[in-house]
Amino acid sequence: MSNQPRPFILAETNWKEIQEHQFDVVVLPWGATEAHNYHMPYGTDNYQVDHVAAKSAEKAWQAGKKVLVLPTIPFGVNTGQLDIDFCINMNPSTQLSILKDVCDTIIRHGATKLVILNGHGANNFVSMIRELAGLFPNLFVCVVNWYQSAPVKEYFEAPGDHADEMETSVMLHLHPELIMPLAQAGDGSTLAFSAKGFKQGWAWTQRPWTLITKDTGSGNPALANAEKGSKFLDAVTHQIAEFFSEICGKSVESLLH
Repeated sequence: MSNQPRPFILAETNWKEIQEHQFDVVVLPWGATEAHNYHMPYGTDNYQVDHVAAKSAEKAWQAGKKVLVLPTIPFGVNTGQLDIDFCINMNPSTQLSILKDVCDTIIRHGATKLVILNGHGANNFVSMIRELAGLFPNLFVCVVNWYQSAPVKEYFEAPGDHADEMETSVMLHLHPELIMPLAQAGDGSTLAFSAKGFKQGWAWTQRPWTLITKDTGSGNPALANAEKGSKFLDAVTHQIAEFFSEICGKSVESLLH
């Protein structure tokens, strides 16, 4: 797009423009501020989710769907990283308070759907959405984890979930100027709890990050490159734009079959 303000990005548009549209779907990107191995910036999650939100909304807008993207929330749940320098923690109770205020605002202006676009694995909005359903019965609230919207294994070879091959490739495409040489990155090796329940996935606890990692990464970034990141972003923004289009202008009843 040109350098003109994008009408689907609230931070860029203006009151004159905003009154010319009736937005049905409002998108709230939610990231985090945390260490990402030695080679990636603390704002990685925010750069990624901000781009995915804007690009997905652009594609939906081009298809005639009225989607509005709010400014990204830059802090997420980092209770497992409180001992890592300046990882900024926002407790789930604080997140719920923010969501209540956002929901109250957007429903006053005609929106019927809020999509929380999540860019941080430790953010978990499911229980909050259940509570919001009782408080705002006329507002459809859902969450999309952007990094799960396309099959990661089709694009990347090394498994991981933090500062790994996928995230590093995405950032090499979006902001290569912020990425240190991969030779300086740690290998992202991690420890895991040994109890069977944790290994099989039917038990869960928070991971104590400085005990399970050497470099704050989880997954080896060595095979990352910008081309992989570009292809993956194309796939996820296509999927998410299609999702926006599928729910825009629809009643909850019409989304059921």
